[in-house]
Amino acid sequence: MDNGRVPMRILVINCGSSSIKYKLFGRGAEETLAVGVIEGIGGKRLTHRHRAADRRVTTETEVGDYDQGVSRLVEALTEWGSPPPITDPAEIAAVGHRVVHGGDRFSESTVIDRAVIEAIESLETLAPLHNPANLAGIRAARELLPGAAGVAVFDTAFFSTLPPHAYRYAVPARWWEEFGVRRYGFHGISHRYLAERAALLLDKPRPNLVTLHLGAGASACAVRDGQAVDTSMGMTPLEGLVMGTRSGDIDPAVVFHLLESGLPASEIRQGLERKGGLLGLSGDSPDFRRVSECARAGDPSASLAVETFVHRIRRYLGAFLVQAAPCDAVVFAGGIGENSHEVRQLVLAGLESLGLVVDGSRNRGNGERRISTGRSTTDIWVIPTDEELLIARDTADLIHQ
Repeated sequence: MDNGRVPMRILVINCGSSSIKYKLFGRGAEETLAVGVIEGIGGKRLTHRHRAADRRVTTETEVGDYDQGVSRLVEALTEWGSPPPITDPAEIAAVGHRVVHGGDRFSESTVIDRAVIEAIESLETLAPLHNPANLAGIRAARELLPGAAGVAVFDTAFFSTLPPHAYRYAVPARWWEEFGVRRYGFHGISHRYLAERAALLLDKPRPNLVTLHLGAGASACAVRDGQAVDTSMGMTPLEGLVMGTRSGDIDPAVVFHLLESGLPASEIRQGLERKGGLLGLSGDSPDFRRVSECARAGDPSASLAVETFVHRIRRYLGAFLVQAAPCDAVVFAGGIGENSHEVRQLVLAGLESLGLVVDGSRNRGNGERRISTGRSTTDIWVIPTDEELLIARDTADLIHQ
């Protein structure tokens, strides 16, 4: 989009609990002009990596909050590089924000106004680690880039199509009606990107899929006729698959048992969210690469961590193949899903009778590709996810309306 002779850009901001990831897009949200990350917000030192025109710049500085962080990234976009990606912040026509929890209030991306901000704020209790950071980024961008429209893209929105039997828990109705206790699902921006990309690759506008976003956070999604019908995450991102530090599924009575045994609620929560998952099982690291290396070296705890991680994925894959039947494709994405041929091989081992046959050489390749053989009745794909691109596209669509 052009405004006079000034090319208009779209900035995507993803504020995490202690970081800001960002991308700058041009040419209708299809050209990436810059990408960067600010790590260590709130600390005395942080690493700020910025890449523009194939030139990577790293610096260390102090950023105490998100206001300073957004200010630093705008500074990087206007001053780093020869020439920098933009010369004037006014070139940024809109800012797209990832918002983790939209509850049942938001079923699609939306232009940000005061009412939207208040609604996101009211949902902070459902995502206490994420929504406050997302809001801080929104407020900082509105202050520093007053001429730019803001758009919120919700991780939960893709799962607004879940039927009640998939999102309701079998608990007293009052819990749902008064406290919002239900399954919402997360990683929806990634799963939606994968579903839309798979539709193009399969040349089928409304495919049936099982999408697996496997990384430090991990989730599975069943897609039928192009829409989400089930997902592994629940009211919070804690439910479902084994993750880097999150336990995934456990018997709820474990919490009662630990409380009655004298363990404080704060310690139980820490154990489930911050000290569980691969870290809890391996006793060493939440990083799958490290855990996998230790497993290959003969560490029994690391081997158990890998086996449990794979077992949980296979459990959900089997269930979601039923939900998506007849399934057109299984899609792997995320840091582990895209990069670990070992995990893909282990997850799919012995599933030939279900129509999933892996081509070993393709599985060890790189980039977006089909990794199933001609004998496989269900395609198997590796698709690198691009949440920022989807956010930029939604932002462009909304501001151009």
